[in-house]
Amino acid sequence: MLKTIAGMVAAGVLVLAATGYAAAQDVTLRVHQMLPPQSTIPHDVLEPWGKAVEEQSGGRIKVEHYPSMQLGGTPPELFDQARDGVVDVIWTVLGYTPGRFPKAEAFELPFIMTDAVSTSQAFQAFVEKNDMDEFSEVHLLAVHTHGPGLFHTKEPVQKLEDLKGMKIRGGSRVINDLLTKLGATPVGLPVPAVAEALSKGVIDGTTIPWEVTLPLRVAELVHNHTGFSGDNGLYTQTFAIAMNKDVYDGLPDDLKKVIDDNSGMKLAKMAGEAMAKQDAVGLKKAKDAGNNIITLDEAQTQRFKDVSQGVIDDWVAQGDGRQALLDDAKALIAKYTAENAGAGAGGMAKDGGTAKDGGAEAAPAGSAKSQ
Repeated sequence: MLKTIAGMVAAGVLVLAATGYAAAQDVTLRVHQMLPPQSTIPHDVLEPWGKAVEEQSGGRIKVEHYPSMQLGGTPPELFDQARDGVVDVIWTVLGYTPGRFPKAEAFELPFIMTDAVSTSQAFQAFVEKNDMDEFSEVHLLAVHTHGPGLFHTKEPVQKLEDLKGMKIRGGSRVINDLLTKLGATPVGLPVPAVAEALSKGVIDGTTIPWEVTLPLRVAELVHNHTGFSGDNGLYTQTFAIAMNKDVYDGLPDDLKKVIDDNSGMKLAKMAGEAMAKQDAVGLKKAKDAGNNIITLDEAQTQRFKDVSQGVIDDWVAQGDGRQALLDDAKALIAKYTAENAGAGAGGMAKDGGTAKDGGAEAAPAGSAKSQ
């Protein structure tokens, strides 16, 4: 009898110990970012990512989402919040901290990008090959880009001269340099500030992709949208999804594998696909509203390219192997664009939207051609 009781007690101790050990393996990841929860990346990327991580970990990883900077700070502080452990995972715009990610700027240069999916895949491959040192303070989950950036303005932009004197929002140092060379007056603002700045007349227009017009209701605030002919978009911005290094390093190997299985190229492509899909939705909404959707013809597009070349030349002239980085970025974009074209994915409409989802047309009816 005594042996039986002792055995039961010992078994109970083992169960408690095992339960305590399992609990010690559980982790809650707080995901922090700047946009409302219904925005593309939070809704179509970060939430599905969190669900996948929770399911594949058997519930041992919990993911909590904090949109709209709910945990404090400002959008430019997000990367440091992940680095310092203020939060566990962040999504951020690299261009919000000028000069911090100079290698990544190769993808922000004008008329380099093609479509959101191919350029995101190329950017992920580029960072893994050339740029991990710029992310050494965090555990990088993935990088990506948005779709073709274009102008959304109160007054129409139908030729290069129309930009002169316009106060246009730019999202990074490179883009602001581009706006200056094109004759506009750049105003640096994070995305959440764009709608208020437009409504109050602080800016005359903004550079964003179609996808971003949706949560900001830009198609209601301005009625002119200017994109470009050809295979390359005016610009794109670069983004990172990053995790606190100590949090990742502290995970047991099986939970690290869960994170790894949902990182890298898989996550980069997922983000690019989400951006591309919502680009088409944003374009359709502007068309349905009867807005003036302008696709600059080849001659006007070439004029923009000729002026924009100065941005590229200035960036390359800063040295540090930048010409080689630019060449590699172009080669990777071409590689993934060709692969996706062959697979029937990707594709970019001449108005700057995407042609793969949501009914967007390659040449939308009623789009105004510049003269």
